[in-house]
Amino acid sequence: MKKRMVKLLAAALCLTLLTGCWQDDGTVPEGDLLPPALPEEEEPEPARAVLPERFALPYMPGQTLDPVTCADGMQQVAASLLYEGLFRLDGALEPEPCLCSGYTYDAENCRYRFVLREGVTFSDGTPLTPNDVRSTLERARNSERYRSRLSGIASISAKEDDAVTITLTGPDTGFPALLDIPIVKAKTEDDVVPVGTGPYVFADGEGGPMLEANPSWWRGGGQPVERIYLVEAADQDTLLYRFTSHDVQLITADLTGAVPVSATGSVVCLDAGTTVMQYLGCNLARLDSQKLRQALWAGINREYVVSAFLSGHGSAAQFPVSPLSPLYPKELETPFALDAFSRMLGESGFAAEEPLVLLVNAENSFKCSIAEYLASSLTEGGLPVEARSLPWEEYLAALAAGEFDLYYGEVRLTANWDLTELLGAWQPLNYGGWNDERTGELLAAYAAAEDRGAAMEALCAYLQEQAPILPLCFKSTSVLVQSEVVEGLTPTAAEAFHNLTECVIHLEGEP
Repeated sequence: MKKRMVKLLAAALCLTLLTGCWQDDGTVPEGDLLPPALPEEEEPEPARAVLPERFALPYMPGQTLDPVTCADGMQQVAASLLYEGLFRLDGALEPEPCLCSGYTYDAENCRYRFVLREGVTFSDGTPLTPNDVRSTLERARNSERYRSRLSGIASISAKEDDAVTITLTGPDTGFPALLDIPIVKAKTEDDVVPVGTGPYVFADGEGGPMLEANPSWWRGGGQPVERIYLVEAADQDTLLYRFTSHDVQLITADLTGAVPVSATGSVVCLDAGTTVMQYLGCNLARLDSQKLRQALWAGINREYVVSAFLSGHGSAAQFPVSPLSPLYPKELETPFALDAFSRMLGESGFAAEEPLVLLVNAENSFKCSIAEYLASSLTEGGLPVEARSLPWEEYLAALAAGEFDLYYGEVRLTANWDLTELLGAWQPLNYGGWNDERTGELLAAYAAAEDRGAAMEALCAYLQEQAPILPLCFKSTSVLVQSEVVEGLTPTAAEAFHNLTECVIHLEGEP
């Protein structure tokens, strides 16, 4: 194929050079100037996919698979096949019941009662109990990964045979979205592979560590393979080597992170939406003009940012809730137009004596490129802006000291879309110093709302009017799979195998 392409390119080059010899009347000069016709060659058959003899995932041996404390990345992928939560998040980042069959909410006392699904057993045959749920959630409340997420819990009790009661410190009608935390059987501290209820169970036999199909899984089977082998990959370089050499067939990756992953060969990339938002924050002490901030809101080409700089691994967003969510108020969106920005900037009466400073973390080249583009675009529209990249510690110090006009921020929001830490007065992520009574009222109304869509729309409409922050996009996470090995996979942010029972895994020698 390569030789044939070289011949075709050579022929095309000859034809290009000959165009200068055509006469004005359109005739061809005398002489044999055209190359002889190339002989017809049969098209080669498409390359056959390299199917593995066994399906394998990377894994860090000796490291815990406890979902509350295990390492991020592929260790979590393996753990997601062993454990399940009361709920799981679907592709729209909405909670769907899993180990929970239903719940009630006492709004007056901010109390939830979650009823466990009947007939669920752990892989060792023992039944799932409310105490197992309580024990896991209590550990999660004190863990680095989940402490912030569960900070609104006042107490957890498991006094009933079939239910767990959780009392909150304040109203939160979206609280079930926080309970996709995997549940394990009550464990000891040194238990690195606790017992779970998931579709697979960990085994360490003669063939090495592996995940074997759980015959007592409450969904009744449907696992695509009986065994998933675990191959050692203690660091990122080893992980990529294992993948490119086909020792493992699937990895997860942040393709726009500070250390982006690249993989060669025939690979399928499947993206899943996340709750990670990138945005511009405003220093309200310096940018105190509402009309100026409104102009900035309108002056960002978010779609271009995602397509040109993130290669489509994200979703453009004008509001601080994922566009994948049914809560996203799409009807409030306004189209980008640079001339509209220039007009609104003129109407604001703002005149910069020197370029505004847009801070960005130097460790992420994607963010730096976006910040440079935004600075250039806004400058072209009439507002001088200078992007300034700083190492992480210096970047944080500058934010804390308020030494910026704008900053390029990233935050992992929770799936109940509580924006209090980002926009509430004196909250830890409110670097711009937004202190607004009406915002506080709207945040509280959303937390308590029965109609969460209407409450979110009201909040977003006000944020669009005031523009204390300028949302850009929500990032995607990526699942990379060797071509033609896994069919029908639809990952989510937390589960590479979200639709496990609908997947087909193709192995060498199988029909």
